[in-house]
This record gives sequence, structure tokens and C-alpha cells, in this order.
Amino acid sequence: MTLVLATSAHTYWGISLIIGLVAALAVAALLAILIRAVSSIERSVRQLLGVAGLVAGNTSHIPELTATAPVLAKIVEEAVVQDGYMNALTDGFGGA
Repeated sequence: MTLVLATSAHTYWGISLIIGLVAALAVAALLAILIRAVSSIERSVRQLLGVAGLVAGNTSHIPELTATAPVLAKIVEEAVVQDGYMNALTDGFGGA
């Protein structure tokens, strides 16, 4: 009877070692996937920070756009005046 228990104990010990090995391999595989994902995220963040610097450079002059509206109003006023001059010059030359 002790022989059966010894064989059974060795079998359980072997099964537990195999389960432990499979678990360790699974953890190692998951860690490798995690490291790959983290490095991919790190590359993306580096690219994003590079682009963010360019966007910041482009948007730094936005407050200066407030001076555009008054200039545009003057351009529109002048266009209306020029349109009036052109209408005065071309009156009667339409062939109608």
C-alpha cells in the first residue's frame, strides 16, 4: 500500500510541476506582450510630442488674428467703393 501512495505522490508532484511550468510560461508570454505594447505606446507618445510642438508653434500666433477683423472691414468698404466706380464707368456699355 505504501508503494501505491508513493507512486501517487510522485505523480501529483509531477503534475504540479507541469502546471507550475505552464503557468510560468504563460506569465512570461504575457509579460513579453506587455513589454511590446508599452514600447509601442512609448513610440507613439514620442511622435505625438513631436507633433504637439509643431501645433503649439502654429497656434502661438492665434491671438494676433484679432487684428484681422478691422482690416477686413476696411477692405470690404473699399471694395464697395471700387464697385461703385466700376458701375459708373460701365453704365450704358452693357448692350442691353
